[in-house]
Amino acid sequence: MGDKVMVGTPERLLAAAERLLLTSAYDEVSVRQICAEAGANPAAVHYHFGSKEELIGALIEDRLAPLWAEGLAKASAGWDSVPNLVEAILAPFRDLSANPLGRLHLQLLSRFVIGRHRRVWRGQWFRMAAWAALLPELPAAEAERRWMLSFDLIIMRFGSPEIDEHGMSARSLVTLRDFVVAGLTAPTGERQ
Repeated sequence: MGDKVMVGTPERLLAAAERLLLTSAYDEVSVRQICAEAGANPAAVHYHFGSKEELIGALIEDRLAPLWAEGLAKASAGWDSVPNLVEAILAPFRDLSANPLGRLHLQLLSRFVIGRHRRVWRGQWFRMAAWAALLPELPAAEAERRWMLSFDLIIMRFGSPEIDEHGMSARSLVTLRDFVVAGLTAPTGERQ
């Protein structure tokens, strides 16, 4: 008899939410539906995550953080590394946009980031301070603002429902990369 892998309630809730969101819009998926799909107590989402929003935030982190972890862990700080860093950021976005599940994750990320949902991100690469440290030439607050604007642009472009299985054109991707690099490395203005 083979070993049966036991999956905990939080993991079942994440998987259930993901399955439901593949076929229904975020606002149409209820906590009750997620719990039923997971075979969990109707209060399980609130017990384990606190809210539907926190559950979806945890789903985003769980599914996306590993995609950037290796490339970004190798990142070095400074202007000369910015083009490579931006390329390491864009590669997973490009890959995610090529399949329905990846596009779902990008659309959820877009909803949370662009909508400025109040969420305490746990993963290192979901917090602006980690990114600011990669631009030591700038004051931390300015580096965080630049990264926030860069991510807003990247996430808005890739999280758009108009992105299909063909993704963004090669030319558009090059333009986006060049634009983000230029914004991150631009000289600072007199006012901070």
